[in-house]
Amino acid sequence: MVVARKLAAMREHLDRVRRRRPERLDDLRTDVDRQDALAMSLLVVVQESLDLAFHLVTDEGWGMPASYAESFEILAQHGVLDAELAGALAAAARLRNRIAHGYASVDIEKLWAELPAGIAAFDAYAAALARWTLRSDGAP
Repeated sequence: MVVARKLAAMREHLDRVRRRRPERLDDLRTDVDRQDALAMSLLVVVQESLDLAFHLVTDEGWGMPASYAESFEILAQHGVLDAELAGALAAAARLRNRIAHGYASVDIEKLWAELPAGIAAFDAYAAALARWTLRSDGAP
């Protein structure tokens, strides 16, 4: 039940990220309210993904990750994610830290450019966790 709730919250905020990313960089650059809204939704997406990773790792008895990045690495070691996706999610965790600890360090142009790949990574993560949850619940 925890996984389903967190996946739903992550997906909802991922949809918000999609809606808040403008077509043109200039539209984001000049709209600080949109920057804040986008950053907040992205922060929630990343935080939910981290909560899910830590929950799954500890619930499965695979240890206690020492870092956000390690939580994704452990999921990859146990076949929940592939290594490439785990690396992309670890990078997102670093972005989460920049957002959470100071907007000044977030490069809006880089964020805007990298967002499509980030959204795709979180979509893949949500799908991988949904598949894992089905398998671990006894489904084929």
